[in-house]
Amino acid sequence: MTTTEAPELTGAAAAAVEAARDHLLGLQSPEGWWKAELETNVTMDAEDLLLRQFLGIRSDADTKEAARWIRSQQRADGTWANFHGGPADPSTTIEAYVALRLAGDPVDADHMRRAAKYARDAGGIEGSRVFTRIWLALFGQWSWDDLPVMPPELMYLPSRVPLNVYDWACWARQTIVPLTILGSLRPVRDLPVDLAELRSGVMPPKDAKGWGRAFNALDRVLHVYEKAPVRPLRTAAMRRAADWIIARQEADGCWGGIQPPWVYSLMALNVLGYGLDHPVVKRGLDGLERFTIRDEKGRRLEACQSPVWDTVLAMNALGDAGAAPDDPALVRAGRWIVGEEVRGPGDWSVRRPGTPPGGWAFEFDNDVYPDTDDTAEAILALRKVALPEAEAPIERAVRWLNGMASRDGGFGAFDADNTRELCTKLPFCDFGAVIDPPSADVTAHVVEALAKEGLAESTVVKRAVVWLLKAQEADGSWFGRWGANHVYGTGGVVPALIAAGVRPEKPAIRRAVAWLEEHQNADGGWGEDLRSYDDPSWIGRGESTPSQTAWALLALLAAGERSAAVDAGVRWLVRNQRPDGNWDEDQFTGTGFPGDFYINYHLYRLVFPISALGRYLGGAT
Repeated sequence: MTTTEAPELTGAAAAAVEAARDHLLGLQSPEGWWKAELETNVTMDAEDLLLRQFLGIRSDADTKEAARWIRSQQRADGTWANFHGGPADPSTTIEAYVALRLAGDPVDADHMRRAAKYARDAGGIEGSRVFTRIWLALFGQWSWDDLPVMPPELMYLPSRVPLNVYDWACWARQTIVPLTILGSLRPVRDLPVDLAELRSGVMPPKDAKGWGRAFNALDRVLHVYEKAPVRPLRTAAMRRAADWIIARQEADGCWGGIQPPWVYSLMALNVLGYGLDHPVVKRGLDGLERFTIRDEKGRRLEACQSPVWDTVLAMNALGDAGAAPDDPALVRAGRWIVGEEVRGPGDWSVRRPGTPPGGWAFEFDNDVYPDTDDTAEAILALRKVALPEAEAPIERAVRWLNGMASRDGGFGAFDADNTRELCTKLPFCDFGAVIDPPSADVTAHVVEALAKEGLAESTVVKRAVVWLLKAQEADGSWFGRWGANHVYGTGGVVPALIAAGVRPEKPAIRRAVAWLEEHQNADGGWGEDLRSYDDPSWIGRGESTPSQTAWALLALLAAGERSAAVDAGVRWLVRNQRPDGNWDEDQFTGTGFPGDFYINYHLYRLVFPISALGRYLGGAT
């Protein structure tokens, strides 16, 4: 369990922390926040061009620059993937191909032939996900009749009735509501190319078992209704849907700060007659510019942005590295975080109407959707700063977190008790998570924050600890919902349990330590490939990365380990640090939708190693 301290390793770790801290401080904005690139896959860029084509505002310059970025992400076999080094994805490849056709790439170009052949062999347009076929239906390349129906009348379902809009996760409900408008009006806009070369000619079979069979039957009924809806009800439902959408536009013009509801809301309002000069639409289009990156690699769109998340993680890292509470960088960041507190109601209020608002959201402007994960990390961060004005926001945040516990004791990210799995059975839902049930990583962050506020003995924390202990996998790890994957979950849960008073010698902690040690790579680092969400053989396996190595170290250090495994992990971080103090990390270690959508947070490679090395040194002195 313990080893003899290696003085040279302690010195190397101290030098690494100093260089990394200096690099991190150099990235701070004058206002106090940090925000690094949030990288996803090229569907964001393809769909941005399709949005602009739909609205009639696509420019040659934007198309050229976006196409340059999309081409740069194509692999040698002609395909595109959803994460670095991942398997080819048919729908992503189809959307990228369509974007390049818009940019003028000829169908007989070698890179286009390879892409089209892969797409056909993988099932073609016919086998692509529903959302890809929705985009194609908007341009007459797929029939609206061959898409699942989501009628706008669902806006009238009370919150207690299954399949009401609040049964969906916040990101899903914001996407589905505008899609009900588009699916009802069925617009078809001009596309200057035909995509016959992407068709396989074979329709995949529909699910004929269980819920799949039932919902396919319901879908057939809804298709009949779509041909002759009750007009006054349909008109009123679309009006209600439009009002719902407009009420949720954020201050910067976005919807939820994420790409899917943003683009679908703009198109839905447009087909309802909201012109490009309408303030809501104009603000939405102008807001996209803030999410657009232009550099030597081309033009690309961030699916979302993470300034609050990046900032609180950076603050926690600096605190772990020994920054004093009155450090100017911490104080400046703390004041900015205090100013970002969410004080108004949001969709979370539907399930928790008696809970007063508080906490923090993920981005500059998505205040309708604060989340428990950011709020927990913000509390931990603000406790590292000498900032009297933070006391009241922390108190409100703690109260809000206590109110957001689900009935089973765990915590979801954006809503409480958002667990109705019936939503996941609809034919419409073949891509991405559509509900927000409690997860181990989010619950762990909340437990850690509340425990460090002196609430380890509270009913809320005790129930959450029990939830975490029950959620431990048979192998000793924990599933990671928002980060890759079991290394992330385990790296978050162990420090939380220790903070809540679980002793390091308890079986749950020893099993977690053993799992981490068993999955350490020969080079001393840790990694877990994102394929682990679909293929259990990848759990705990993958190329070593800075962020994942740091997550494992944070868990081992919290468990009191001063072992050969810890020393090897620290050596890996020291050995792989760049001269400028940062680390390279091409791998995606963030998770949007397990199995479908992944994120490379460009600050993860820096903040988590600083925390791990800082805590290592703290235990060495």
